[in-house]
Amino acid sequence: MNAEAFKEAIENLAKEKGISEDIIYETMELALTSAYKKNYKSLSNVRVDINRETGNIKVFSFKTVVDPDTTVEVVVDETLEGEEIKEEIPFPFDERIHLTVEEAQKIVPDIELGGTIEEEVTPKDFGRVAASTAKQVVVQKIREAERDIINQEYGDKEGELVVGNVAMEDVRNFYVELGKIQGILPKTEIIPGEKIEMNNKVKAYITKVEMGTKGTLILLSRSHYGFVKRLFELEIPEINEGIVLVQSVAREAGSRTKIAVFSENLNVDPVGACIGEQGSRINKIIHELKGEKIDVIRYEKDPAEFIKNALSPAKNLQVYVTSENNAMVVVADEDFSLAIGKKGSNVRLAARLTRHKIDVKSQSMARDEGINIIME
Repeated sequence: MNAEAFKEAIENLAKEKGISEDIIYETMELALTSAYKKNYKSLSNVRVDINRETGNIKVFSFKTVVDPDTTVEVVVDETLEGEEIKEEIPFPFDERIHLTVEEAQKIVPDIELGGTIEEEVTPKDFGRVAASTAKQVVVQKIREAERDIINQEYGDKEGELVVGNVAMEDVRNFYVELGKIQGILPKTEIIPGEKIEMNNKVKAYITKVEMGTKGTLILLSRSHYGFVKRLFELEIPEINEGIVLVQSVAREAGSRTKIAVFSENLNVDPVGACIGEQGSRINKIIHELKGEKIDVIRYEKDPAEFIKNALSPAKNLQVYVTSENNAMVVVADEDFSLAIGKKGSNVRLAARLTRHKIDVKSQSMARDEGINIIME
């Protein structure tokens, strides 16, 4: 490969991988330096330079100007107490990597101690030898650079909503293309009963971002309660703008979700804002959740009122907060099954939403237990 073709290949690689050309050039220079040392049995006093404008590769050997009559301090032993024993030894002058001041000034008259003198030593066949030797090193460095870019992009995305294309499927997972990386959507994390089609776009919630030596792991979910919260933020402008706030969310994916909202603006109806005119807003979210029922609840600071709202669609009930996290609810007999819900789902979600243990009794059950309740 000639210099012009090499430069073009670097430019294409940088564009394709989204990596800075400087990173690739620096990686190539380090890799080619290692290749030269290995193939030409060189000492450490060598560097490879790639001209960014032309793509030409050159190898330089350099010698450092030193004073051979000086001494250096080295550690030769250690005491029982851990103290180092040092000794002064003559400077280890090596004419292959060192020059005296007198020798150096014959080449560069004004050079001083510590300066270096370089000489080009590029072998004629270096391009062929170096390319084959450095290939794996360069590939690894490029992978590291790609991984750093992905980590920067997704490192703080845990808990966010993403959209990607479903690319692959195996027995346990779907694999979703998210730009330069694939997210893993376990089949246990999709909405029960939904069908995920290959090559279709899918929205998902990032539950975990784990950065490791082998790459970045991104776990996705469509059944997590956070998925619903992010959908509300996406579809309800008042939530996105902070006019309406989400207090809490409780969900049983594929069945029902309860979401508690409120607004500090007395002129805003938080529940109405979420539902929209004739259900226009909430219906978009229900469609994304494959028909899952959603109860939008008005949050109240008074725990009793909040619990009463959370048990919607049940009405005709009285709430008694018996301790910090416990409440007893007495409901009219005809609304008892509605308050409990199918297989207990309504009261279970209300308990999660309000963070209270809720004991629901019908009016007749309360009366049998000697509790006299007058329903409003």
